[in-house]
Amino acid sequence: MSDDASPRILTDGGEDAAGDEGYDEWLAAVSDGEGYYLACENGHGSLPPRRRCPHCGSGELDEKPLPASGTVETFTETQVPIPSFEEDAPYVVAIASFGDVRITGQYREIDPGEVAVGQSVRVDVSERETTGEPLVVFRPA
Repeated sequence: MSDDASPRILTDGGEDAAGDEGYDEWLAAVSDGEGYYLACENGHGSLPPRRRCPHCGSGELDEKPLPASGTVETFTETQVPIPSFEEDAPYVVAIASFGDVRITGQYREIDPGEVAVGQSVRVDVSERETTGEPLVVFRPA
């Protein structure tokens, strides 16, 4: 392990405690229409919030505004989900490019058969149907 990498610390719930730092604040910012990403002095963008650039290890990170819309790069439709998404199915998960960063989210307010690479989306926060937990979602832009 290099000096720049931090170990994964798992809590009793199996969550990656080191990776979750700042995530709730980021979700709140996205929900309020003030989404952001982190950028280092070398021009790398990253999400979720972290202490170091995952590309070069720089500790000099600044918040930059997240673009208002992104573009779907890839997606998949889930018919048979894991239990924590049971009531959400069927659903589409997409990866969308928002400038310097890519975000993974559940694509809502569109028929799964109409989702296509290249579509314009906006990022938002909603709740999982099954658990009520916050969830990153995309909506047509």
